Amino acid sequence: MARLVLRTPGETCSNTDKGEHALLAPEDDAELRSIADWLGEHAVDELYTDAIRNAIDYVLDSGRTGRFDLLSPEVHPGERASVGAKLEYEVLDAFGLQKLKPLDTEIADVPVDIKATVGANWAIPSEAHCQVCICTRIHLSENRHKSWLVRAHRSWLYRGKGNKDGKRGLAVQARDQWSIPLYDWTALPVNPLRYLTDGQAAEVLALKQGQVRRMLKMFRWLEGYVIPRNVILTVGAGRQDPMRRARELRDRAAAEGLTVLCGDWVESREQAAARGISLRPGEWISLREKSGAAEPAPVAQTD
Repeated sequence: MARLVLRTPGETCSNTDKGEHALLAPEDDAELRSIADWLGEHAVDELYTDAIRNAIDYVLDSGRTGRFDLLSPEVHPGERASVGAKLEYEVLDAFGLQKLKPLDTEIADVPVDIKATVGANWAIPSEAHCQVCICTRIHLSENRHKSWLVRAHRSWLYRGKGNKDGKRGLAVQARDQWSIPLYDWTALPVNPLRYLTDGQAAEVLALKQGQVRRMLKMFRWLEGYVIPRNVILTVGAGRQDPMRRARELRDRAAAEGLTVLCGDWVESREQAAARGISLRPGEWISLREKSGAAEPAPVAQTD
């Protein structure tokens, strides 16, 4: 297969729909720079991390389905791909942007399309050809993400008519050489349930057992890991009031040497802080007491 040779900045983009125009390097594209400046006033990596996590949680619907891993065979490929569509709205909300035509929104008075993929490339629709796009790659197997700001010139898209909707992929060379990385590869929080063995996960999610019993096993096996509220809801999927059940198990946990803390309570936050752990409202953690003294907890993880 012949290697795709792209036109470079300084040459002409042969976009027959929008007319021919000059290909500009990012530093010479005033609209691209104005958007980059606006985004530079925000913690883009943090906002995108939260937005992606929310989009994944929405698709998994853990509180109803009990699913906690987007790569699980239980998740249909179509559901996995829908994370990008949900992420668009999470990003708009995170940055306080409006949904505006002709693309997804406007930043610094410039139309912007918001694209995301859990694969290796983006499907750029015809209306976004030669327009500014924020392109996010969610690398699920490595639990990380990265976003680029790029003008998706038709001359920088893969050849052909694209898929049945006319969408075409962005050439790797264009992404690597003529885009603006908004942040470096950034870690996505790992759902603590993924640290369980298959056997442990089966017991924690076994609906025939009571919620308190299963949650107690989870806290025992995930000692030292921060457990977000969403995980509690996952373990109690389809059952009544799992948060109340989590509160009820503290005495039983204490009987086996586990202190279960919840960030909703000031006392718990103070106890966690004394261990060097930041516990936010809605988060839980179990810490083991040994020989009557508190032992340092493992490195706390969050979802």
